Amino acid sequence: MSTNPDRYESAVARYFEAWNAREPEARTKAVAAAWAVGGGYTDPLADVVGHDGIAAVIAAAHEQFPGFAFRITGPVDGHHDTARFSWKLVDEDGSAPVAGSDVITLDGDARIRAVYGFLDRVPAGA
Repeated sequence: MSTNPDRYESAVARYFEAWNAREPEARTKAVAAAWAVGGGYTDPLADVVGHDGIAAVIAAAHEQFPGFAFRITGPVDGHHDTARFSWKLVDEDGSAPVAGSDVITLDGDARIRAVYGFLDRVPAGA
């Protein structure tokens, strides 16, 4: 059991680095740093396993919302190998058309094994 908050904060920081990486090479490196080999990502719009699939989901989000950035909206809460947090997708003007909450599970090296994403706000047609 781990109740070390730095473990969760570090994992979530790497997660956001991956989601905010706009260049393919930087995204590939960030995904590899954040996720364990064979790690996955699941939300209402995607269900992928592996670094390539995760990078493709992130790239698709950037294509759909160019210039936007993912931002955490509150504290990271964790226990054992699980953490949860909320986020929003923010434009340069501060608008945030998409928001959600994620639950992640970590391996022994604090790399993500799985993400379970929930979309709290999504624009029509997205």
